[in-house]
Amino acid sequence: MLEIVRITDWNDPRIDEFGELQNRAYFDPDMLIPMWVIKQMMQNPSPHRNDALLVAVEDDRVLGGSVFHYLPPAHAGFSSILAVDPEARGKGVARALHHARWETLTEMAKAPPRAVFIDVVAPDRLSEEELAREREYGFDPCGRRKVFKHLGFKQLDIEYHQPVGGLDGGPVTNMDLLIYAPNLRDVFPLDWVLDTMHAYWVPWLGSERAHQATEELRARAKTDPVDLLPPDHMCGP
Repeated sequence: MLEIVRITDWNDPRIDEFGELQNRAYFDPDMLIPMWVIKQMMQNPSPHRNDALLVAVEDDRVLGGSVFHYLPPAHAGFSSILAVDPEARGKGVARALHHARWETLTEMAKAPPRAVFIDVVAPDRLSEEELAREREYGFDPCGRRKVFKHLGFKQLDIEYHQPVGGLDGGPVTNMDLLIYAPNLRDVFPLDWVLDTMHAYWVPWLGSERAHQATEELRARAKTDPVDLLPPDHMCGP
């Protein structure tokens, strides 16, 4: 029977199990948060960012997991990764983790948060090499987008740049921001987007650089509130 467990002890061996799993499950391991960073987060909690790790376990085997964060200044969540063992796909592991993640964020916030944010590669902005690597790992970027649609996510219609991790240390520009909350409408307040990303970036970039990245994101916004799109809008039927 599948069980979703929140890991609270940084010595728990299931942390390393999940680390190995995400390396198997994701086509670009360099974009993942190393498990030693996760352990460090658990050892040094911050009043500005509450980190959580859920794992999906069946018969003492880790089948998936999610690393995510509650951001009190924004009253929102950001999920760094949700990964499922390739051999366990199609068994409802992702959906179980998704629902448990929302419930956990609600418990951490003591009320339903504004939304949980994720960043996801954009199929129409991947190189042929990146698409080939996705296929090697059994992924279809548009198929992934359709999964997010079924889970209730919508895409923010705003040009998103992850500030670091790209070529020569520059921004990553081949990703989009998706959000989930029950009963999302067709728009989402721009200030809520900016509050969330600023709160998420401060621990990684520092206050000055996070402020700069947030203002750059504001400048790229086309509308306020931000329009919400189906996450698979760029994909065929």
